[in-house]
Formats: sequence, structure tokens, C-alpha cells
Amino acid sequence: MYNIFDNMIMGFQVATSWENLLFCFIGVLIGTLIGVLPGIGPTTGIAILIPVTFGMSATTAIITMAGVYYGAMYGGSTTSILINLPGESASVVTMLDGYQMAKKGRPGPALGMAALSSFIAGTFSIIMLTLLAPPLAGYAVSFGPPEYFCLTFMGLTLVSALGGDNPLKAYISSVLGLLISCIGIDAISGVSRFTYDNMNLLDGVGFIGMAIGLFAVAEILENMEAPIKQVFSDAKLGFLSLFPNKQDWKDSFGAIWRGSFLGFFIGILPGSGATLCSFIAYAVEKKLSKHPEKFGTGVIEGVAAPEGANNAAAGGGMVPLLTLGIPSGGATAVMLGALMIHGLRPGPMLFTTNPEFVWGLIASMYIGNVLLVILNMPLIGIWVQLLKVPYKVLMPLILTIAATGIFATDNNIFDMWIMFFFGVVGYLMRKLGFPEAPMVLALVLGRMVEMSLRQSLTISHGSLSIFFTRPISGVIMTVALISLFSPLFPILWRKYKGRRSVA
Repeated sequence: MYNIFDNMIMGFQVATSWENLLFCFIGVLIGTLIGVLPGIGPTTGIAILIPVTFGMSATTAIITMAGVYYGAMYGGSTTSILINLPGESASVVTMLDGYQMAKKGRPGPALGMAALSSFIAGTFSIIMLTLLAPPLAGYAVSFGPPEYFCLTFMGLTLVSALGGDNPLKAYISSVLGLLISCIGIDAISGVSRFTYDNMNLLDGVGFIGMAIGLFAVAEILENMEAPIKQVFSDAKLGFLSLFPNKQDWKDSFGAIWRGSFLGFFIGILPGSGATLCSFIAYAVEKKLSKHPEKFGTGVIEGVAAPEGANNAAAGGGMVPLLTLGIPSGGATAVMLGALMIHGLRPGPMLFTTNPEFVWGLIASMYIGNVLLVILNMPLIGIWVQLLKVPYKVLMPLILTIAATGIFATDNNIFDMWIMFFFGVVGYLMRKLGFPEAPMVLALVLGRMVEMSLRQSLTISHGSLSIFFTRPISGVIMTVALISLFSPLFPILWRKYKGRRSVA
């Protein structure tokens, strides 16, 4: 049993050396900028940093990369709220209510709550990482294909919460997203599907291009129809105006903690990722809310929950990486490679063979989280200056930044065409009343759902009972089925009351 208190003292001694402090600050600053810039994301940022870290010690190098990782979760909310453009994929959900708050003249509290919710959730996840990493890692190992299928299926059933007043259109949008996720090489058979001999589609449709197209480009196309009114130019965004008021805290308190719990515990599962966590946290809040119809119109809980979840997921993602050597997503997969390059082998023995590294990294995350909230509040004012730029100048600039960011991800111009194509699709969906978020969620989960389903049916020789006879998968599947059919409950209840009143 590790003496956590003594280990944390050792960790802070490592983390507070001038070199590690400096590069922790550099990492979170770069991470914030990467989060703000659309299309880049923490995975690309970390990959670019690997050659730069060759001259550093392993501890300093990974502290820098970790700073980029959780720093990007902070920065992604800024442009999502201000100009309806996700800095990175985990911030897509924040746009749903954050941008609407900004349009109502409340960008300050939305930005402030995003930063403070991120700080609270990030701190919570680091504490949980400190206390529960070994047992939680062991718990995650018990998740086999049936449990993964039930979890991802539950995520898909929650799309009704993202569909506004029409759950049917949300499910239709989700099915379209699942069909799009089938494009590319079949992970099991290795056969290409729906690529039409286009080499660019062998890896599937790019998530970032699709997300930016559906939200940002569609927003620009929609705003071209009528004269644009600058809705933020008169908003007062002094430093004090960024702090949420008492009612905001009352509305968001439960959402922050629920998002933190969901983000951390789902984030430790390999393959889940911050994007899934933010979608689930938002859907759960809408399900539990006394006024679910207000979600999507600018409620602060719709900002607090996903921002808390995606930052908690960043801490949760470090659990399987450090204790098992299993990456939870793209960013931690790159960090796994960086650890190998620097001569460290992640796994259960890492805590014994390299305790200075492990506890120094964990301590640096405490420090980085404080640096981020101090850094982000002043930086918000700088990004708000974008709002003073005339819309006819700002929107082409946003489009240029988005296209450049997407091209920089893989140096492939085809990804830009994906963005423009889904921009038109998103515009048509808005006109027809179909929500975009379920399609994005389905694309994220599609490959995971298919892979885990096929693996589960192989294990059970085609029997669906495997999803109900295993305890964990059985509980999750029950919750998923309740969520799937929950839109029918009010209809059945109204019919039941109608029959009783007639009788």
C-alpha cells in the first residue's frame, strides 16, 4: 500500500522544480491555444511536441504533454460559446447552450462557468486519480466487449435528450451518423466499405471536419440569409462580469458534480474519451432537469455539465495509461508512445520503478489546473475582442481558421471538402428541424458499437443473452432500454389519463 501523503510530498518536490514549473506553464498555455483553435486538438498538439521534448528529462517532457492534454479541454469552450465554433471535439456539446447564452447577452457568465466548472472537475479528477487509480484500473479491466457495447448503446439511446421537442428526428439523425461511421475499412474483416474506390475514405469520415461543418459552416450559411446583428458587441465583459451569480451557481452546482463523476468514471474506460463523456453528461442533465425544454435555449447547466465532464475525463484517461499502459483515446495513445521513447514502460510496475515520475506528474496536474483557471480568466477578455470585428469580416476569418486547422491535422485537402459538404448538410438539417448533435455522437460511437457488438456475438455464438446475463452489462443495458423507450412514457401516460377521464 502506497503512503499517498509521503508520495505527494515527493511529487510536489519534483513538480515545483523551476524547469518542471516552467514547462507545466508552457504546456497549459499551448494547450489552451490548441483548444481555442478549431481543428487541431490535443492529439495533434502532443504529436507535434514529441520531437521538441527529446532533449528534456522524461518527467519534464510528459508534464508538458499532459499540460497540453488537459489545457486543450479548457480552451475549447471559449470559441464554442463566443462564435459557435468548437475548438476541439469535446467542446461540441458546450455550443448548444453556451452560444445561446452569448446571444442572450450573457457570454460572461457562460465563459466564467465553463472555466470554473473545468477547474472544479479537473481538481476532482486529479484527487480521484491520486486515491483510486489502482482499484479503478482493475475495475476497468473487467469490462469486456459486452460491457462496452452496452455502454456505447446507452450513449446512443440518450440522443433523444439532444433532439429538442422531436425525439424521432433525433433518432433519425443518429441513424444517419451510424451509417456514416460505417464508411472505411472494416476493422474485423479488413474489407473497405462505402468508399467508392476513394482512398481518402479508407480511414472513414473525419470527425473534426464533420463537426465543424455541421455547426460552424452551417451557422455561417444560415446567417447569410439575413442582415447580421452583432449580438455581443455591447456586452460588458469586465473581469468581474465573468463570475456567475448566486442563481447560476445554484442551477449549476449539481450539474458540475454529476458531470465530474460521469466524466472521470467513464473517462477511465479505454476508448471512451472526453467527447462521449460530455455528450452523456449533457443528456443526463436534460433527463434530470425540471425544465428539459429549456435546454438548447441558453441554460447555464448545459455549459457546466459538459465542461465538467470533459475535464474530468482528462484526469480519468490518465488512470489506464499509467497503471495499465492502455490509452483511453488518441491523445493518451500519443503520450504512450512518448513514454516509450523516453524509456518508460507504463503499467502496474511504473508506480514502483519510477515513483518520482508518476507522483511528479500527478502533482504537476494539481499545479497546472490552478495555472489554467488563473490564466483563462484574463485570456477570455482577449478572445472577446473578436466580437468587435464586423461579422462580414469575422465569419470569413473563422472559415479560414477552421479550414487551415483541418488541413493541418492530416495535411489532406479532402478533409476540407468534408467540412464544406457537412456545412451544407448541417444547413439543410437546420431548415428541416433535424438536430446535428445526435449525428455527431453516432459518428463518435459507431465504430465502437459495431466492434463490441460483433465481438460479443462471437463470444456468445450469436446469443443476445450475453448482454443480460453478465451483471455489469445487464445493469447498463437495462438503463439503456429505459432511456430508449422513455419518450414513449409521457404519450402512454396521457392516453392512460385520457381513458380514465372518459370512463
